[in-house]
Amino acid sequence: MKKILFIFILILGISSSAKAEEEVLLETPSLFESSAEQNVLSEDVQVLPQTHHTRFYDELSKNAHNVYNLQIENTNVPSCLLKEPLTHNFEKGPLESVHLWSVVQMNMSTEFPEYGDVDNKFRVGLVNALIDGKFRGGKEDFRIMFDPTPQNNRPFMQQFIQDLYVETHRIPHHTLMLGNSRPGVGIEGAQSPYTLPLANRSQISRNLANVRKFGVRLKGDYSLLDYDLGGYSSDTYFSSFFPGVEFDGWVNFKPLGKTDGKYGKLIAGGGIVSGQRNSTDYFMTGAYLGYEYKKLWMRAEYANADGSNGGSGLTTKKRQGWYVTLGYHITKKLEAILRYDEFDPDKKISNNNQREYTAGLNYYIKGQALKLILNYVYCQNDAKPDSHRIIIGTQIAI
Repeated sequence: MKKILFIFILILGISSSAKAEEEVLLETPSLFESSAEQNVLSEDVQVLPQTHHTRFYDELSKNAHNVYNLQIENTNVPSCLLKEPLTHNFEKGPLESVHLWSVVQMNMSTEFPEYGDVDNKFRVGLVNALIDGKFRGGKEDFRIMFDPTPQNNRPFMQQFIQDLYVETHRIPHHTLMLGNSRPGVGIEGAQSPYTLPLANRSQISRNLANVRKFGVRLKGDYSLLDYDLGGYSSDTYFSSFFPGVEFDGWVNFKPLGKTDGKYGKLIAGGGIVSGQRNSTDYFMTGAYLGYEYKKLWMRAEYANADGSNGGSGLTTKKRQGWYVTLGYHITKKLEAILRYDEFDPDKKISNNNQREYTAGLNYYIKGQALKLILNYVYCQNDAKPDSHRIIIGTQIAI
């Protein structure tokens, strides 16, 4: 494992040292300079290779050393390997800093259907390029995120622009956002893909949530309460111009918020989604319970939809589902996870439920910045044959 990690660090170091290499190459005299100027510069040109190699390998060695010794223990938030060298601070102008980073998720899945042949698939599930910036004063910031990953159900340009928003923190305990973002529909449905505990979201999250919408959003965070309220266009992924309006509201209560974690962290919450798109009404309710104590954590979520406008598209179907996930940190780097997940895609049709039983292991080499994923999923369907799936994946955030 250490040899693999060392090779990976060398690759990262070479890529992040490209800027230093470019600066040295710009010092090479132009072909159009006079012969006299070239004679004057000849001594400097002879020294350039040594200067170039020195700077290049110094930068490479520094980045490799920093990444190798990087320690990330908090796996609840996104992290990346090269934040310092890929962040530029401005001395003047409206911007204070800009951070460029990217995330790649890849997996190999093997499906064993009850009837039929074994199916092996390699998939690049996610490729994101992000630009995070802070405006002068630190009260406002922005994010631009691109996703060139091909999608079967959306044109390339609709998928390409994901996050595109600005936000301000001038109101104490609050964040006010304007732009395109992932609305707070449920807990896992609004969760960053970079911190998901398993390779796939739960069924209610990927069918009823997990989309981007344009609007105004207010997030509040207090010791005993937090909330996420937003008014949006009911369009998703820039597919049409303002086909209707949508309200998303979610509130979490934190009864143990003032105990400094002595008894763990307890969250109980709920919310609604209400909207109209092209004369089609939809309404969804949800509830959540989560608890975390030392190495153990648990999350349970329920959703009921009378029409929805989530990841599986606009529909008038009545749907419902729930899941329970248990996680345990065996060590600081190794985490074991179990999940039961049930979903009814159309309550008007009997014997149509879909159930997934998942067991997983996460190995956090460098927190969420570099991790390995192993999932076993047993899919039990009332309307079609059951199947088994093994997923081996990785996440790299540079």
